[in-house]
Amino acid sequence: QVQVVESGGGLVQAGGSLRLSCTASGLTFDDHAMGWFRQAPGKEREGVSCIRWNGGSMDYIESVKGRFTISRDNAKNTLSLQMDKLKPEDTAMYYCAAHRHAHCMGFSDPRNYDYWGQGTQVTVSS
Repeated sequence: QVQVVESGGGLVQAGGSLRLSCTASGLTFDDHAMGWFRQAPGKEREGVSCIRWNGGSMDYIESVKGRFTISRDNAKNTLSLQMDKLKPEDTAMYYCAAHRHAHCMGFSDPRNYDYWGQGTQVTVSS
């Protein structure tokens, strides 16, 4: 049984930092690209970032480029998202997901991901 578990969310002031972590089990971790999504109340789920199976390539949505950094440790089956210079508009539930492929094809489309975590809340106060 595949399990994906996120951690590290919380409340932070604008300009601050948070580091999200995700652990996946029950799957061959390095067979999958891994992604982070977020969903704010009343909005659609949005693809934030994706990293190739070997960490050799990363994709980001424009609004987080230069502020967020995605990374993975295949030896530990973990995925991370370092979020710096946070803004109130980054407030959302953040989800970790395993892509159905090893590369981040169509990374922003949730339909390309097979396994999801339950999410961790990030709240940025102004």
